[in-house]
Amino acid sequence: MAIIDRVRELVGSVVTDSGAEIYDIEFNGGLLRILIDVEGGVDITTIRTISRAAGRILDEADPIPGRYTLEVSSPGLERPLRTVDHYQRADGELVKLKTLEEVDGNRRFRGTVGSVDSDGFELTTDGSTRRFSYDQISKATTVFEWGPTPKPGGKNSSKNRPKKEATPS
Repeated sequence: MAIIDRVRELVGSVVTDSGAEIYDIEFNGGLLRILIDVEGGVDITTIRTISRAAGRILDEADPIPGRYTLEVSSPGLERPLRTVDHYQRADGELVKLKTLEEVDGNRRFRGTVGSVDSDGFELTTDGSTRRFSYDQISKATTVFEWGPTPKPGGKNSSKNRPKKEATPS
């Protein structure tokens, strides 16, 4: 059994008992990263609880040979897409991706995910839709678009204030 599968098996119940779910598990270069997700967002208390419990379980079971660092975190606003489930969650969302090889002269695409199945997904960019298989993708992430921050005292801050009426003199 692969390390990631064993870790998922060992910590799965701790994560679900905390009201969260495992989004992804990565093991690379001595870093074991468990990404968790909760409806409405992950808070620091949930991360702390899962980190402590998972650390104890992994220390006891010792599924990873040698030393490693455990990190429990949220997948963040711009989430990596690596599994079919990730793409299904991103259905209708804006993503950016990089392909392993050029597709029509490009390797980088940005568009909206649609029609996800076990073989691949559709990406709509600039009004056209293109189908990608998962094995074509080198890297994909959701895109979070930051909106402008209203300036204090700016024209948008006065929209909700009642207008003063002119009084005849």
